[in-house]
Amino acid sequence: MRVFVLAGSARTGSVNAQLASLVARIVTGAGAMVDVADLGEFPMPPYDGDAESEEGPPPGARALSERIEAAQALVIASPEYNASVPGVVKNAVDWVSRLRPQPFKDKQTLLVSASPSLVGGNRGLWALRIPLEHLGARVYPDMFSLAGAHHAFTEEGGLADAGLTQRLADTVDSFLDLVEADTRYLCLQRRWYEFLGDRTDAPVTSRAQD
Repeated sequence: MRVFVLAGSARTGSVNAQLASLVARIVTGAGAMVDVADLGEFPMPPYDGDAESEEGPPPGARALSERIEAAQALVIASPEYNASVPGVVKNAVDWVSRLRPQPFKDKQTLLVSASPSLVGGNRGLWALRIPLEHLGARVYPDMFSLAGAHHAFTEEGGLADAGLTQRLADTVDSFLDLVEADTRYLCLQRRWYEFLGDRTDAPVTSRAQD
């Protein structure tokens, strides 16, 4: 099983990059292969329909789409800007959604966040769920938000609080169990189609179970 862990920030010392790295270690410890990146590796301009018509999606969007497509699961560690999803993260989603095949469809996805605030970036994750679920991502119900993140990490990159360490590990492990079931046990693959721009092999309505 291959898991792509994406930090939704390119800032030096980003607490979300630290959280992404910690999640990647947990994934590796569970026996899965992990691919880790941050948004700085995928430069792309603000979405522009005219630019897309003339030149197509930028290389950064194509590269990000390929990394998502190559994994059975996606983990996004996203910051929170002004109680919502950061513009750079939403812009990346918008560009990647223009690729075909559209890589978010049916992708098992876990959202985590870290923030110095008391809510740990949780409001940004709720905002991020909306476009991802619209595009067909199977966003895991439980999310992990790390409050007071600027003081939460140890020098070794772990979490100082043992309870939070266990909760993060339990969340990731449960998510990976679901991904394995979805990957290995085809009888469980009953899906809802939400993305109206998608094309499937079988005719479906805008919300039809296959």
